[in-house]
Amino acid sequence: MNNLNTLSSNEDIKDKIIFLRVDFNIPIKDGKVIDDTKIVKMKDIINKLLSKKTKIILCSHLGRPQKNGKEGLSLNQVKNKLENIFRKDIVFLNNYLNNETKNNIKQSDKELFLLENIRFYKEEEKNDPEFAKQLAKLADIYINEAFSCSHRAHASVTGITKFIKSYAGETIINELRSLDKIFNKSNKPVTCIIGGSKISTKIDLISNLIKKVDFMIIGGAMANNFIKYNNFEIGKSLFEPNKEETIKEIIAVAKKNNCKLIIPEDVIVSTNENIAGKNKNLSEIEANDIIFDIGNNTIKIIGEIINSSKTLLWNGPLGFFEKDFFANGSNEVAKLIKINTQKKLLTSIAGGGDTAAAIKKANAEDGFSYISTAGGAFLEWLEGKILPGLKVLEK
Repeated sequence: MNNLNTLSSNEDIKDKIIFLRVDFNIPIKDGKVIDDTKIVKMKDIINKLLSKKTKIILCSHLGRPQKNGKEGLSLNQVKNKLENIFRKDIVFLNNYLNNETKNNIKQSDKELFLLENIRFYKEEEKNDPEFAKQLAKLADIYINEAFSCSHRAHASVTGITKFIKSYAGETIINELRSLDKIFNKSNKPVTCIIGGSKISTKIDLISNLIKKVDFMIIGGAMANNFIKYNNFEIGKSLFEPNKEETIKEIIAVAKKNNCKLIIPEDVIVSTNENIAGKNKNLSEIEANDIIFDIGNNTIKIIGEIINSSKTLLWNGPLGFFEKDFFANGSNEVAKLIKINTQKKLLTSIAGGGDTAAAIKKANAEDGFSYISTAGGAFLEWLEGKILPGLKVLEK
């Protein structure tokens, strides 16, 4: 974190045009933004830069247009929401790769400019150097405020930094400072809660963290693999086949590193996601059952661990929280983490879009030390990987 170029508070940026790489990859339905969390998170940072008499070009991607087509993925849909939040007129730039754009921005009486979806250009994901150079020509300074995109070696994340003075933004510094508390400055005991549907997407994360934490709690559909490994019936529940060796290795590494591995002792099952479930011990699960959430006794066990912990990391919901029938596990855990954090008994960090959504549903987002919306970048950093978008910002 200390080796990243950052914009000093006394640096004169008056009259400068700032190319601000942000993450406005947000959910949109029928042309309207349905979750503005990522925009609101940037409000104070952008206003602080504007107060120094700058002009800002906002650059983001939305979805995967090169894979799924451009329809419904224009950032013009975000413009009205931005104007409402910032209470300013925003200039939407559709065709901006020309020599006149920078001069037009300088002469404009507006302060905020929004580029069309950067991934509409195939050169973005190819990290094309000529395309990156064209982007750099639009501004005087580049600031990366999109930690969530920093695991991608794309033109607007890495390539552009070769052609313009570049800095790591506040969101990146805050993110790294929070993650640092887990690895280097954590108060013990340290607990990690890992949920989600597939072990294969979290194996590197689990393998890296299990050597550094005291408790590793496994939830979500990936817990079904552990339940099955222990010779219990899982009925028609979601699970990944052929993962026995992976689970065997995780158990061995946990034992070697004195990390207590926690899997559900009871679960909520139903035969259909639209039918309320029943709490069952593992030995009671039947062939037609589907596991949708952790059970009451498991919630109690996790609660006792949380109460004994000083540092906690959470990635991945504990059940099918999108359905109210099966949100209890994630809700109760989120609420307890909130209480302990607010009492200054716990440093709590959560990451990933689904995790953030589960915490929001539990009305607990104001009770975590830090909530990351970074997703893939968050996971890769925790896995110990080097993020190319941060590497290029090193001093």
